[in-house]
Amino acid sequence: MTLLPTVVTAPPQVPEARGEISRMVRDRLLEGGRLPLEAEIARSSPYGEDLQLALHLCYELHYQGFAGVPDTLEWDPGLLRVRALMEHRFESALRHDCRERAGVDEALAALLLEPVEGTGVSHFLASSGEPWHLREYVALRSVHQLREADPHLWVIPRLRGRAKAAMVAVEYDEYGCGRPERMHSRLYAELMADLGLDPSYGRHVDVAGAELLAASNLMTMFGLHRRLRGALVGHFAVVETTSSPAAARIAAALRRTGAGPAAERYYEEHVEADAVHEQVVRREVVGGLLEDEPDLADDVAFGIAATSLLEDRLGGRVVDAWSRGESALRAPLPQSSGNGP
Repeated sequence: MTLLPTVVTAPPQVPEARGEISRMVRDRLLEGGRLPLEAEIARSSPYGEDLQLALHLCYELHYQGFAGVPDTLEWDPGLLRVRALMEHRFESALRHDCRERAGVDEALAALLLEPVEGTGVSHFLASSGEPWHLREYVALRSVHQLREADPHLWVIPRLRGRAKAAMVAVEYDEYGCGRPERMHSRLYAELMADLGLDPSYGRHVDVAGAELLAASNLMTMFGLHRRLRGALVGHFAVVETTSSPAAARIAAALRRTGAGPAAERYYEEHVEADAVHEQVVRREVVGGLLEDEPDLADDVAFGIAATSLLEDRLGGRVVDAWSRGESALRAPLPQSSGNGP
């Protein structure tokens, strides 16, 4: 039996509130109290810190939960009602902002085009990333990478035939092909340790801004609703199609900065694996779904557009901060070997 290095597996602490809505949801989890009213949620910013953290608090009950929060609250009627109102606010904004979207074939083709002069996070890291940039990026992504592939599993019972079989095949790779030490979430924890970061699940939620929470919440919202199964498949197509070239750039940045073998291993694994996954997802998962349910084509296109929108917002926020020499986090990380904010 393979013995794995010790990783804290206890449920995370409940993150600090960022406004009245998240404060009320947080209080409900810890000690009871009233929940937000529909009018209060309707006034909130759909992409803002307050609503996105409140959604994260509700969604985490379906994953690892929180320390001191009873498991029975996962299906608390009041929390589910509030969650539905917040989801409606979030989804409505996304549908409005993605209303002029391309069709599935055009959207997938666009994902395959690599710009000659890229301006995203992975391009920044590859060209001029310093150790502190890499640590910030890895800490940000840990909010969902430490549960890598979990949100996508929700869709498997909702698929049939080719799409289901292909989705399971890709997910089998994500979970290490039956080897716990090869699970991608495990590799990510080891990457974090190599960079001097605390790899505990949920540890960095408090420093992650609304842009990251929105991108993370999107996949859970899509996954939890059967009516959004097409959107989840669209989201999955974006992840698998864009992952390999971005991973290659980040792996190069990690080698250049001497991050360590475990840090490099995570992204090198994704360069190879996701190049194969991209073909399987486009041809079998998307193709199989639309063969069975052609009326879901617009939902797949919406998933692609919404994912791209939120990833672009996140990338823009991060690169803008770094270009000014500032931290992209809500609070800078403790200093490590690299200079930075």
